[in-house]
Amino acid sequence: MAVKEPKTSKWRPWLPVVLLFLGVFAMQEFTRFREPPPFTWTAFREAVSQGRVESVVITGGRIHGRLKAEAGKEAQGFTTVKVDDPELLKDLQAHGVQVSAELPENPWLITALWLLPLGVFLWLSLLRQRSGGGAGRAGGLFAVGRSNARMYAEKDIRVRFADVAGVDEAKEELREVIAFLKTPQKYRRLGGKIPKGILLVGPPGTGKTLLAKAVAGEAGVPFFSISGSEFVEMFVGVGAARVRDLFEQAQAQAPCIIFIDELDALGKARNTGPVSHEEREQTLNQLLVELDGFDPHTGVILMAATNRPEILDPALLRAGRFDRHVVVDRPDREGRLAVLKVHAAKVPLEDPKDLELIAAATVGMVGADLANIINEAALLGARRGKEKVGRAELEEAVERAVAGLEKRNRVLSPLERERVAFHELGHALMALALSRGGDAVRKVSIIPRGVAALGYTLQVPTEDRFLMTRSELEDRIAVLLGGRLAEELIFRESSTGAHDDLKKATDIARGMVMTYGMGQALGLVTVDPGRRPLFLETGMAGGRGEYSEALAERIDGEVRGIVDAQAERVRGLLGEREAVLRHAAQRLLEREVLSGEELAALLRGESVPAAPEGKPQERDAA
Repeated sequence: MAVKEPKTSKWRPWLPVVLLFLGVFAMQEFTRFREPPPFTWTAFREAVSQGRVESVVITGGRIHGRLKAEAGKEAQGFTTVKVDDPELLKDLQAHGVQVSAELPENPWLITALWLLPLGVFLWLSLLRQRSGGGAGRAGGLFAVGRSNARMYAEKDIRVRFADVAGVDEAKEELREVIAFLKTPQKYRRLGGKIPKGILLVGPPGTGKTLLAKAVAGEAGVPFFSISGSEFVEMFVGVGAARVRDLFEQAQAQAPCIIFIDELDALGKARNTGPVSHEEREQTLNQLLVELDGFDPHTGVILMAATNRPEILDPALLRAGRFDRHVVVDRPDREGRLAVLKVHAAKVPLEDPKDLELIAAATVGMVGADLANIINEAALLGARRGKEKVGRAELEEAVERAVAGLEKRNRVLSPLERERVAFHELGHALMALALSRGGDAVRKVSIIPRGVAALGYTLQVPTEDRFLMTRSELEDRIAVLLGGRLAEELIFRESSTGAHDDLKKATDIARGMVMTYGMGQALGLVTVDPGRRPLFLETGMAGGRGEYSEALAERIDGEVRGIVDAQAERVRGLLGEREAVLRHAAQRLLEREVLSGEELAALLRGESVPAAPEGKPQERDAA
C-alpha cells in the first residue's frame, strides 16, 4: 500500500476554470436571450416605408430597432442583418426615424474573455507548485519533470523473505544489502562500501519485483518503485529531469531503496540500430551521472530488474554502477515445492503431499506459473462443489498450463480420431521404449486441447536435468518422430498433424551440429546462429552467422542425416510393436485417456479393461 496523502478530488483544481467558462457562456447566452426577435430585411424595409419604425441603432453588421407603439400594445424591438443599401439612410430620415450608431464588437475583447479562465488556471497551478500542493508529485501542468515513482513507507511494505520461495541463492546474495541498511556502521568501520546498484536478471515470472520489495520489507526502509518506460517521453529532457527528481526524493528519504523495473526500456545500449533515440539516451546519461554522483554512505541503494541483460549499455554494468548481478533463475524441484506451499497456504488441500507430485511435473515453470496452477486448481474445486482441492484438480490445472483448455465440444470425425490415437501412441511407445531414466509417460489423451492440439502425450521428467548427452538428444528426436511414423505405418500416408513435431526435431538436430559440436560437418567448431535473448523464449530463430554457402549446405545435409537416421530407427521399433500399437489404439479410442501404467501394461502384453459402454474414462484417472 502506497504512502497515504490527503484525499483531494482530481477535478478540484479545475473548478475555478469550469466556473469561469460557465460564467462567460451564460453571459453570452443571456445577452442573446435578451436580444429582440429578428426581422427579415424585407419586413424591415416595409416597416420603414409604413412609418412604423421609431428608432434604429446601427452596430457592426446588424441593425437594432424599435417599432412605434400601437393602440393597446407596447412598443416592440427588433433586430436584422445590415445590408449594403445606399438609400436606407435617406428613407430613415424621410420617415422621421431616429438613427444612432455604436462601435462594432471588439474581437480582442471576446478572445480575452475566453482566455481568462485559462490564465486563471495557469496562475493557480503556479501557486500550487510554489506551495508544494497537489500539482507536485502526483502530477499537474508543472509536474512534467517530476518522477512518477510510487513510494511505499516502511510500515506499508508487508512482503518478507518468507513470502519469496524458490530463489534461495538470490536471497542469500541480498542479505548483505539488508545488513548494510540496518547496521551501516559495521561496514563503514572497515572502509567497506555497499554496491551502488544491484541488477536482478532472470526469466519473466521468477519473482524479481517481489524479491526487491522483500529486501525493503526486511530492511524496514522506504521503497521507491518505478518502471523504466515511465522515464521516456516524447519531450526531450523530461526523462532526465525525472531521474534527477527521483534521486532527490530518495536522498531526502535515505536510507531507502530505489527499484527500476524493466530496466532494458531505459538502459538499452546506445548507438545501436539505424535510428537513435535522443530522449532515451539523454535519460540514460542522466542515470549514469546520478549513479556516479550520489554517495553510497547515504544509504540509497538502486535495484533494477530485467529479462534482457544482453542488450543493456555496457556503461551501466561496469563496476561502480550496477556492479552486482543477482540471477533469479527458474526454481528446481525443491524450489518449486516451496513456491507451491507458499501459494497453497490459503487453499485447503485434501492431501498436502500432492504438491510434491505437482512440483515434479512442472519442470521449467516459474513462480508465476505455479501460482496460476494453484489458483486454477482452486477454481476447479469450487466449480465442482468440493470443500477441498484434491489431486485431480491439481493435475487438471497442470494439464491446462501445459496443453491448454480441454475442447470436448470440438467434434472430430471417426477417421481423425483414429489417426490422432495412433499418432499419440507413436510418441508414447517411443518414449517407453527409449526411456533411460528421463521423461516418464504419465498420460495419453485424444481429447483436443488448446488452439490446435487434437491430442497429447504428457511426459513428466523424473528429475531436473541440466546436461544432455548426444544419445539423449537423439532419443528426443526419435520420440518426436514417433507420431508421424506411426501414422505412416498404419495408414500408409502422412497428415499435417506432425508439423510442430518435425520443427522441434529439426531444431534439436541443428543445435547438435551448429552449437553443441556433435556433428561431422563442423566438428568441435560452433557457428553462432545470431544473438538470442538469454531468458526470453521468443520463438524466433536468430540471424544467420558468419559462414559460407558451402558450409551451410554441409550443415543442412548433416541435420538431414541425423533426422533420417532416427526415422529409420523409429520405423524398426514401431514395426516390432505394431500389434501392441493397434491394441493400445483400440483401447484409447474406447477410453479417450490411457495412463502411463496402463500403457506399460499393454506393452508387457497384459490386458487393460475397456471402458463401460458410452462412458469414456474420466480424465483424472491418471
